[in-house]
Amino acid sequence: MLDDRDYMRHGPSSDNFGPSRWSPSVILMIVLTVMFAMQCVNDVYFQSSAEEWLALTPFALSKGYVWQLLTFQFLHLNLWHLVGNLVALWFFGRFVEEVLGTRRFLIVYFVAGIIGGLFQCALMLLFPEHFPPFAFGASAGIAGIFAIFCRLQTDSEIRWNFVLPIRADALLWITAAISLFFTIVPSGRGGFIAHAAHLGGIIAGVLWVKFGWHHQYVQLPWEKIFHRTQSSQPRRTIEPPKQFDNSSADEFLQMEVDPILEKISAKGMQSLTARERKILETAREKITRP
Repeated sequence: MLDDRDYMRHGPSSDNFGPSRWSPSVILMIVLTVMFAMQCVNDVYFQSSAEEWLALTPFALSKGYVWQLLTFQFLHLNLWHLVGNLVALWFFGRFVEEVLGTRRFLIVYFVAGIIGGLFQCALMLLFPEHFPPFAFGASAGIAGIFAIFCRLQTDSEIRWNFVLPIRADALLWITAAISLFFTIVPSGRGGFIAHAAHLGGIIAGVLWVKFGWHHQYVQLPWEKIFHRTQSSQPRRTIEPPKQFDNSSADEFLQMEVDPILEKISAKGMQSLTARERKILETAREKITRP
């Protein structure tokens, strides 16, 4: 019903900016691999102190090096650390990016990484004797993507370590429980993994779905603030239909939804008013109603 309209012919990951040849997951995988190669080159040939500026350290963060909350997500300790994150990003990222679209996928990936980094910094401050003075890795952001996948695909079967089949929702809570335990009990027997960063990423992903931010028609918190502070300008308004409840799905689409979708195609989701987003939500319910 909607697919035959011109503005609905691009996949959800295009975010109304046209089709993309590269998915954000693949791009991230390439960037992470290149960054790891640069780390290796630096180890052998340059031996610069770049990682001290890019890795996440509580001391530097307290001094205002806030960029570390972003840059630490591009560094890795060793090859297996990198490979594990690339595999997880490949298996879970591609599904999540199709649901969220490119923009929201990248937002939640880096937001989950930042929240995970803050969790890990707090743990490093509380138990400095149990941790090195720095942290890096993409696992916090990937933990957020993993959590979103599990919350949206609760009945999916995941092979833990490629062997043990387990339901996605069960694996999510097992992973969260392990991360919580070693956050509270930071024993070296936990493998010196950034469990607090994983926990922060998981919490971010779960909350993202809980608040409905995986739906394009649900505004993100800062989008609401932006719309409130926007200068008032004359806009095209859409009058409510006289027979709103009794209109058929086709009539409802033609009278109400088509103009909104045209607006999305021209200006993006962020241009919609709260009323227009509500109409889209109603249209989704109307179309899916048996």
